[in-house]
Amino acid sequence: MTHASLTMPAIPALPFCASQTKPRGRPYAVIVGLMLATLTGCASIFPSASAEGQGPATSAGPQLQSWWHNLNDATLHQLINDALLANPTVDAARAAVRQVRALRDAELASQRPQLGLSGSLQRNTSEGSSSSTAARTGLDASWELDIFGAKRSALASRDAGIVVEVNNLRDVRLSLSAEVALAYIQLRGQQAKLDIAQRNLTSQQETLQITQWRAQAGLLTSLEVEQALTAAAQTSAQIPALRSSLGKTRHSLAVLTARPPTELDALLQATQPIPQAPSQVADVIEADRMRQRADVRAAQARITAALANVDAADAARHPKFKLGGSVGLTALTLAGLTNGAAVATQVLASMSAPLFDGGAVNAQVKVQQAGVDQARANYQTTLLTALKDVEDAMLSWRNDKDRLIYLQQAATAAENADLLAQNRFASGLIDFQTVLQTQRTLLSAQDSLAGVQADLSSDYVRIVKAIGGDWQ
Repeated sequence: MTHASLTMPAIPALPFCASQTKPRGRPYAVIVGLMLATLTGCASIFPSASAEGQGPATSAGPQLQSWWHNLNDATLHQLINDALLANPTVDAARAAVRQVRALRDAELASQRPQLGLSGSLQRNTSEGSSSSTAARTGLDASWELDIFGAKRSALASRDAGIVVEVNNLRDVRLSLSAEVALAYIQLRGQQAKLDIAQRNLTSQQETLQITQWRAQAGLLTSLEVEQALTAAAQTSAQIPALRSSLGKTRHSLAVLTARPPTELDALLQATQPIPQAPSQVADVIEADRMRQRADVRAAQARITAALANVDAADAARHPKFKLGGSVGLTALTLAGLTNGAAVATQVLASMSAPLFDGGAVNAQVKVQQAGVDQARANYQTTLLTALKDVEDAMLSWRNDKDRLIYLQQAATAAENADLLAQNRFASGLIDFQTVLQTQRTLLSAQDSLAGVQADLSSDYVRIVKAIGGDWQ
């Protein structure tokens, strides 16, 4: 581990402990001003904590783009926007960002000179002697010099913590928008499958009626009637299951947008087409694109924080220097504080250094160095997971595109075959087994086509999530 070397500036010549009390000979405000000037003058020769803290590295990478507009569905746009505004998970992530920023402000404040106001009134009595009273009021100031960078390293760790939480917020927003989109696509796919089942049920019921008429005319037996009835009943049984799945998906979407489970039933009741993903997606996603993923950026920031923690732990080996002082008024009565009080001033420069700690500092440095190793290993794991997510999503996209072409052909052919079978059966040219087979084939082909259409749109959402947002 390499640590930044800091040049130790010269320390102003101050008595180790200088204090005196003298009659009030100059205005109180002038004395206070001189004391503060002494402290701020000393501060100017050291690296400024406020200067170190200007513009902390809080970049979270690209902003979350409205990638869902590529799906061209106004209802989906509304649901995602509602979720991003109201979902409590996003609120919690925002609160975490505010918390780490406040902790960073507290860390910065601890590196600045501290000023306090004090006052006391003391009365002493003893047997056989007169009582005495002492009153005092004054200002106390102190400042710990950050010569070896311990406090600057602590501030750098806080800055990296902000980057982590800002990227966590971005990851939560992206994950939430993707979750809403996937649920919405699933809902529209379920609606498409329900519509297919209902249309096929209507066709099967018409076939059942024709079969019953032909059986009454002696052209068919009761076997064909029972087979037609079985096919219609099996399709009917699918409809309640599909309606149940639809209801649960609507409930999930409502909760994602911070609404009661049934509040979106009216908005999502009507059947709408499955949102269609863009027809083209890049065949190759550059590995460098992974840098925009929020979890990758957060993992990088954790390494930065761990390195800063090592520097802070290493700085504990070196001496600590502190400046302090006070100025106040003392008198025998409270009234005397405003008339004839004595002015007491004190300036203190102190130094402390570790001599023997049983190896505690070395152990703490090793603890933080192990934290760096962990952060680096976690970064590698995060990056490999990101690459896997992209490859998996792209693989699904390419294969589902091929499936879509074949299933479109199959659905068209099955629809034509079903129409021909219905006409020929009505004319008595084919047997009922052919009709049953074409109806089953049509239902299966249309159901599979609706499923792959939803899968293809879901693949697009997963690609967007895998690369950490939209891309050009």
